[in-house]
Amino acid sequence: MIKVHTLKETVAVAELTDDTLVITDAQDAIDLINLPGSQECDKFVIYEKNLTADFFNLSTGIAGDILQKFSNYRLRLAIIGDFSKFKSKNLNDFFRESNKTGNIIFVNTLDEALERFKK
Repeated sequence: MIKVHTLKETVAVAELTDDTLVITDAQDAIDLINLPGSQECDKFVIYEKNLTADFFNLSTGIAGDILQKFSNYRLRLAIIGDFSKFKSKNLNDFFRESNKTGNIIFVNTLDEALERFKK
């Protein structure tokens, strides 16, 4: 369920590898953060398929609730997926601004996420 990638001696990234786990709310995010194997990591990788579709509808507030949990625990997060399919200007602005700050990033591949986390 969690695969740990060691990038440097002090950089460990937890990757959620369970295709069936779907994060639907803030409690699910906390449960993920507390999964065995993830405690030594300060960076996480999850996939678009691991997020409820409502995450990508900003008016629901679900994205904010879930991402706030990662922020509260001082964890960086990469979400991997094909985000070009989303046509909402607000959502695309959100992706772009998140990628600028770097605490929560939206990328296309695991390699891209790991590369960004090395910095």
